[in-house]
Amino acid sequence: MEKFLVTGGAGFIGSALIRYLVLEAKHNVMNIDALSYAASTDCLSHLSDNDKYLFREGNICDEKFLSEVFDEFRPDIVMNLAAESHVDNSIHNPSAFIRTNINGTFTLLEVARKYWNGLMSEKKEVFRFHHISTDEVFGSLEDFGMFNEESRYDPSSPYSASKAASDHLVRAWNRTYGLPVLVTNCSNNYGPFQFHEKLIPLMISKAINEEPLPIYGNGNQIRDWLHVDDHVSALYCVAMEGRVGETYNIGANSERTNLVVVNTICELLDELNPRSSKKSYKQLINFVKDRPGHDTRYAIDASKIRDQLKWEPAISFDEGLRKTVIWYLNKLRK
Repeated sequence: MEKFLVTGGAGFIGSALIRYLVLEAKHNVMNIDALSYAASTDCLSHLSDNDKYLFREGNICDEKFLSEVFDEFRPDIVMNLAAESHVDNSIHNPSAFIRTNINGTFTLLEVARKYWNGLMSEKKEVFRFHHISTDEVFGSLEDFGMFNEESRYDPSSPYSASKAASDHLVRAWNRTYGLPVLVTNCSNNYGPFQFHEKLIPLMISKAINEEPLPIYGNGNQIRDWLHVDDHVSALYCVAMEGRVGETYNIGANSERTNLVVVNTICELLDELNPRSSKKSYKQLINFVKDRPGHDTRYAIDASKIRDQLKWEPAISFDEGLRKTVIWYLNKLRK
């Protein structure tokens, strides 16, 4: 039974992954997280008494802390989800993204490499370093085409540039030092426990509070939406079955414009939580000045992971968004 070290495990995707690893796959997991503003241990509170789950608060930039964690836990698989991830924040404060996403990944790679080099041959053969990244490293698509594993990197924001750099570091540690790595690039995630700065939870919370729903530009930016539960099942599949040194794109073939997503949220709220005024939530939509370097379209070709590892998403966008809206409604009503 493999032991998983998950960095950034108190974040949105990381916590969903840990719930899957512990409750579904029955693995031993250590979660390390710096508990920055977007992290929360509440989403894992039900695991506090589970003997398969451990938590250590700390930063992936801290080499001493990481070395102690590796020596204590002796992981078989490292899954790196620790990152600053909000594009708007990267525009206003890029230094935090350079520090965590680049320097932190470098520090984690070095500690993992030294640990891996010291393993006995059988454990060394099993070890994997799985780096979780984003489709934003590829930049923006025109009206046609999709990102695949051979797409050229062309990041537009400090966030995507920092993630692109971390991807390159991970691959370099494989080619230079032989560290057994895996890289995945995913499309936009959504689902329960997502921090309210991201589009879907932001629109739900603002609508419930009868606040304007700000949409950048004309709202015609297109994203491929992936439910977080589908994403973590794909991550587990790659960690267990992926070929060392390979990259796998993860998406759900669920392209929607931002405006369509917000309109759909409004329609669901009109049905599930009607306004006292009887007006549609759509009347709260407010178009605002577009952000700098806003990519027009993302779309993922996930045929490689489908064909080679037999993974496919199980949750349609309509089903997933309805469940997500209901989850946030229940949370906000408490």
